[in-house]
Amino acid sequence: MSIFGPMNAIRLGLAALGLSLVSPALAKAPVLVENIGPKDRAILIRDNRIAYSGPRADVPLAEGAQVIDAEGAFAIPGLIDMHVHVWGHAELAAYLLHGVTTVRNLSGMPFHLRMAEAIESGALLGPRLYTSGPILNSLGPNQQINHQIVQTADEARAAVEAQHSAGFDRIKTYSNLTADAYAGALAAARKHGMRITGHTPEGERLAGIPSHRDFQISFAEVLGHGFETIEHAESIVFHGLRDRRDKQAGLALARRIADAGVPVTATLVAQRNLVRMAQTRGDFAKRDGTQWLNPVTQAMEAESIAFWSGQDPSSEAEKAEFYAWFTKAMHDAGVPIVAGADAGIFSNIPGASLHDELELLVEAGLTPAEAIDAATSGAAKALGEEGRLGCSNEGCAADLVMLACDPREDISCIRRTVAVVRNGRWYGPADLDVLRSRAADHDREQTIADLVEGMAAQGTPLDPAVLGS
Repeated sequence: MSIFGPMNAIRLGLAALGLSLVSPALAKAPVLVENIGPKDRAILIRDNRIAYSGPRADVPLAEGAQVIDAEGAFAIPGLIDMHVHVWGHAELAAYLLHGVTTVRNLSGMPFHLRMAEAIESGALLGPRLYTSGPILNSLGPNQQINHQIVQTADEARAAVEAQHSAGFDRIKTYSNLTADAYAGALAAARKHGMRITGHTPEGERLAGIPSHRDFQISFAEVLGHGFETIEHAESIVFHGLRDRRDKQAGLALARRIADAGVPVTATLVAQRNLVRMAQTRGDFAKRDGTQWLNPVTQAMEAESIAFWSGQDPSSEAEKAEFYAWFTKAMHDAGVPIVAGADAGIFSNIPGASLHDELELLVEAGLTPAEAIDAATSGAAKALGEEGRLGCSNEGCAADLVMLACDPREDISCIRRTVAVVRNGRWYGPADLDVLRSRAADHDREQTIADLVEGMAAQGTPLDPAVLGS
């Protein structure tokens, strides 16, 4: 008689039988994953949390456990993508397929709150979803169709009050926010204990900025405002270095960011994809995996794709190289770098783009282990979830990725997913095949309805005809 009581042994191997995506038995019973490489480690999951992680010989009694033979696969915590744009249910499957078990959505609408609640209750399959409210911006060259435009302090306060009342717990700021609007948004967010993230606001983009004139809001001023994270290496270079690729100034700026203790989401893949778009004259937008991008928003991106397809690839590559250098400089200075892929926009594929980002962080000079930490423990700490997410110890949420080789030694292993555990539920090889199919099954009508509702809620009504309905 086994100390684990009645067992149902399941093998993980690449050709193994996967469990049903709706298997209630596996979700409710304790789950024991054994034979985890490189040594015979085991992880016991009970009540959607890790109850034990250590040598197989020391596993505590687990009556009625489902036992899964990992066949030497390597286990890491579920990946966290700190910068995504979710537009529909299909994309949720794409994230899980790639081992992304938590995402932070940074362009929120009412449907994101409903989606997060449905995921939390188990009614909807998907990664754990954090979301900001609608993007707060002012008129200027960086404004976009989905932004909530505020010009004054009163307008910004009202917008943040409305976001808080709707249920959002963090705001996202953007580059063109005027000084007055930013002050109003900041005051309202602090009043309600809402987290702040996004682009550092620059103020009105007056003629001569940034080459011949200072920004109305200095980068140094924003550094002291307690951002959850600052987004995009390229945005920091534009604001903090006045768009100059000056390495001496970059080193000094990196030290100032480190002194402020603000994490940075570098999103190197965003610029690198612009390079690839230019190099291929647009063919990059048709590569395998783009079927997982939402077709409604992709149609809206057609003009941008055409623009970047015609740019000089060498010029864009020079920028990408500097952003990579600056990311390493920030890391060396002690800035917490967290992983985000800006997935869901342009040509950034949900899930797969986070793998791209981790490889680019290693190419920039981080070790594979440091890159993995940026998408696990480091990201969890930035979210205020240290010890619950991004870890695989006792007490951590049961979110895991099983890989054919060790990504802490070779970052390319991050692409060799053989199984995923999300909130204690096991997704074996057959389940991943189902997720792969679901990830391309977009509901255009629902996406359009959600976007129209969201735009109306933030006071910027959208004609459905613009979305192709």
